[in-house]
Amino acid sequence: MSSFISLTFDGPIARIALTRPDKLNALDRAMIDALSDAARAIDGSREARAAVLYGEGKAFCAGGDIAAWGGLPALEMWRDWTRAGHRAFEALARLRVPLIVALTGHAFGGGLELAAVGDIRIAETGIKLGLPESGLGMAPGWSGTQRLVRRFGAASVRRMALTGRMFTADEGLALGLVDEVTEVGGALARADALAADVAKRGPVAVQIVKAMINAAEGEDRDAPIEGLAGALTAMTEDLAEGVDAFRNKRAPNFVGR
Repeated sequence: MSSFISLTFDGPIARIALTRPDKLNALDRAMIDALSDAARAIDGSREARAAVLYGEGKAFCAGGDIAAWGGLPALEMWRDWTRAGHRAFEALARLRVPLIVALTGHAFGGGLELAAVGDIRIAETGIKLGLPESGLGMAPGWSGTQRLVRRFGAASVRRMALTGRMFTADEGLALGLVDEVTEVGGALARADALAADVAKRGPVAVQIVKAMINAAEGEDRDAPIEGLAGALTAMTEDLAEGVDAFRNKRAPNFVGR
């Protein structure tokens, strides 16, 4: 785990923190890998029922650290940097439990792409949201033109990515980029409260609902469908019969239940 990514568990609630405030929580390669590790740890926890993601300091996340990617050859940008970010962000978006993002500060470029992996986003008034990459001569690389369009709509993404337009928290609320706006200093407490509400509900139902919504949105179609199919067949007498027949080298006697 990177020293700039913190993962803690408080009962059923996992909390991921970006802890590089002096660099506006800009992501380097180790932080990206640590986000993947955090997602695996949360998915591997039987106790976790909800997760919260936030950044320390005045920015949620300023995106990818230019010092980490600015000098990469083109092929390394594709082979390593971009693909690593996609792996981490996809793992977070497809967490088994709902993920609530507290936007305690600005979210630019990769930071907005990171915020988009959440199921619910809580923003503090005064923050700004944007995709400034084209001003640097590059394109969004961590699903800014894909996941963001699916979740927020093409019109808003076009305005940010093509013109460099920055949206305020209130504008983001009206456009669906965020789900709630709080006063300064209130986003994390509100995210924690929502996570606690989620944790009180039936965990299996919540996780299945999230998986089905992700599938409907095109986030992850195959795993939820086949996972539910596997769970359904695992409850049948026929599966127990089939396994027993295999182990005892006999023909199974399926009864259809």
